[in-house]
Amino acid sequence: MVSVPARREQVAYATGCGLSQRRACTLSQVGRSALRYRSKMAARDAPVVGRMVELSAQYPRYGYRRIRIFLGRDGMTMSVGRAHRLWRKAKLQVPRKRPRKRVASGRPRPNAPTGRNQVWSYDFVFDWCANGQQLKCLTVTDEWTREGLAIEVAGSIRSGRVIEVLARLVATRGAPLYLRSDNGPEFVSRALLQWIVDQGIATALIDPGKPWQNGATESFNGKFRDECLSLEWFRSRAEAKPMIEAWRKHYNEVRPHSSLGYLTPAEFVAQGHPAAIRQATGRSAAVCGAYTPRPAAQPPTQGQTEAETGVVVSS
Repeated sequence: MVSVPARREQVAYATGCGLSQRRACTLSQVGRSALRYRSKMAARDAPVVGRMVELSAQYPRYGYRRIRIFLGRDGMTMSVGRAHRLWRKAKLQVPRKRPRKRVASGRPRPNAPTGRNQVWSYDFVFDWCANGQQLKCLTVTDEWTREGLAIEVAGSIRSGRVIEVLARLVATRGAPLYLRSDNGPEFVSRALLQWIVDQGIATALIDPGKPWQNGATESFNGKFRDECLSLEWFRSRAEAKPMIEAWRKHYNEVRPHSSLGYLTPAEFVAQGHPAAIRQATGRSAAVCGAYTPRPAAQPPTQGQTEAETGVVVSS
């Protein structure tokens, strides 16, 4: 069934082709008085839709839920349903990514954090500049606050450079309880493992070929590629470094995070937020509610084995 606004458009098209208004209304089954109707809702929604278009051009990979948070900061508070209706009406939907096969596993993540600065995870992301230079980015994140602690950009990053980045973070933020990573050669080198032991930090290496065990960093890396690397065109490595650092600050201070109740990581840290986090699903907004976190796992004692704890501790 064709809607009334669509039928009014048909009448306008028919009259423009030379048909009389009376005859066009009869054929389209539209009352002649309805042609002069002007929707009050459209006039009320026009400023909001205009701002949505501006924000979608500025952040082309953000959906309506995250754009709604930016509108609320501008004083345009609205429900999730209205934001979704206007978003679809303006045809601003973000193209969906190709779904990936996921491994069905009910095993809990070992050493899940229950507070800030408990578990850091780190990994590498690769890209290329327009001049052919390779970008190798070392990303370090706090699994509890979702902060991007550092993104080190270079052409080649070996274990010595990894130690320098971690030492700088430890000097400013203190040492975490665990460092989670994959089994890459930079992360299992003797120099890095010895430095970790000297700092009194335990390692939580994931199983080979199972990146989903390092979900926090994989999620951060996916957003980093989707919202920065895939959108920006770096002419050289020197140009890429400040742009990537600017994105990291934007991620921590401006971009709302759904798993933090749509707070930014900086706001989450500043509020000293307890473990009151609910994941937003479907069209519902994330809200703070009762949540009982799992206790943080402690480093294995001398009598425990690695198989009993699920943690690999370097010695």
